[in-house]
Formats: sequence, structure tokens, C-alpha cells
Amino acid sequence: MTIEIAPALVSGYLLAMVRAAAWVFVCPPFGNRTVPTTVKVGLAAALALVVGPRLAEQAVPLEAGPLLTAAVLQVAAGLALGFLGVLLFATFSFAGGLIDLVSGYSVAQLFDPGTTAPVSIFGQFYGVLATTLLFAIDGHLLLVRGFLTSFTAAPLTHLSIDSLAKLLTGDLALFFVAALEIAAPLLAALFLAEAALGLLSRAAPQMNVFQLGLPVKILVTLTLAGLAIPILPDAVSGMANQVVRQGLGLIRG
Repeated sequence: MTIEIAPALVSGYLLAMVRAAAWVFVCPPFGNRTVPTTVKVGLAAALALVVGPRLAEQAVPLEAGPLLTAAVLQVAAGLALGFLGVLLFATFSFAGGLIDLVSGYSVAQLFDPGTTAPVSIFGQFYGVLATTLLFAIDGHLLLVRGFLTSFTAAPLTHLSIDSLAKLLTGDLALFFVAALEIAAPLLAALFLAEAALGLLSRAAPQMNVFQLGLPVKILVTLTLAGLAIPILPDAVSGMANQVVRQGLGLIRG
């Protein structure tokens, strides 16, 4: 008894595995350093099994040249899609970093085990909160669904370089603006607090405004950050949808 496997099916599975592995190892929260490598490989293999049979009609010959070229394109596609996921979480971490910078919390740095880099207090808080909310609203399933849709939206042998260039320019600006919008209410309140302390120093010069200013800004920051938490799920959901739309637009070209 012999088992024969169609070369087109093998080619589809291999290339799907390459794109899925590149995406899983980069895109948060799956690509976090705290996630074991075996789990990442298993997830990539599971994603490839889902789409592999559908890619047989896009078969690439099992020859070194065509297969290597297609594999390079799949790595590029997976990394580009994963980079959008990185921007999703970087948006919230950057928003928290802006709050830390204005409120004075930036003098205290924390160690982020996910990136092995120092981060500010609210940068870490917003990053962890965004991850938690993503799972709570099933946003991780949305990311996975969007990634699987990428195989339908783009053939295995196509990746638009123009769209990739647009991603690295216009989309970065888009996510930067989103970070400003998330942090804007707290930044505005802290600016008003600074202005009020400045007026107080002019009205009562004998008062030590510098000593009073730090606890006031801490109180304002903690109060408004707590009040702003209920609006973050909508922000996470909107950003996740934006990541999926931008990713599909990228690979469609």
C-alpha cells in the first residue's frame, strides 16, 4: 500500500506554513517573547492546515527556484501583516508613554518581559490593558480571521511593493495620530493642571508650587486614567479592525 500526496498540495502547505510562521512570530500577542516557541510553531502549523487545501490551485512547482522565490514572498507578506499587529499594540504603549512624559511618571522605568526593554509605567499599563481587552472582545480571533483571509485576497506569488511602501509611510502616520487621540483627554487635563498651577504661583508667590504640582498631577492622571478605561475597549476594537483592513489592502495591492 502506497500513499501518494499531490505535489500541489505539498507546495500549498509549505508556503502557507512559511507565511503563517512569519506572521505568528512577529504579530502580538502571539509573537510575544513570553509565548513558547513550540506554541508559536504549533499555531502556525494549525493555520497552514486550515488554508493549505485551498492553495493547491495556486500551486508552485516543487523546484528549488520557484519554491524559494515564493517562500521569500510569503515571509515578506507574513512580516508585513505582523508589523501591522505590532503597530496595534505600539499605539497604546506610545499613548501611555505620552501620558507618562507629561505627568512625570517617565522618571520611573519598568522592565517589559515581552520586549526585554524598559518602558514607562502607563506605557506598560496601556500595553497590558490593550492585550487583555483584545482577548476579552475576541479581537485575537479577528486578527486570525483577517490573516486567513489574506490567502484568499492575495495569491502565493504576489505582493505589492507599492502597497508595502505606503504601509511604511502613510499607515505609520495613521497609527501615530490614533495614539495622540487616545492620550489627548489626559494630556489636555494635565495641560490645564499645569496652567492652573502657573496661575497659582503668580497669585501666591510664597507657595511652593513645585512641591504641590507633583501630587496634583499624579492625582489628575490616576483619576482621569481610571475614568478613561471604559472607552478603551472601543478603541482596541476599532484599531483591530483597522489592522485587518490595512493588512488586506496591503496584500491586495
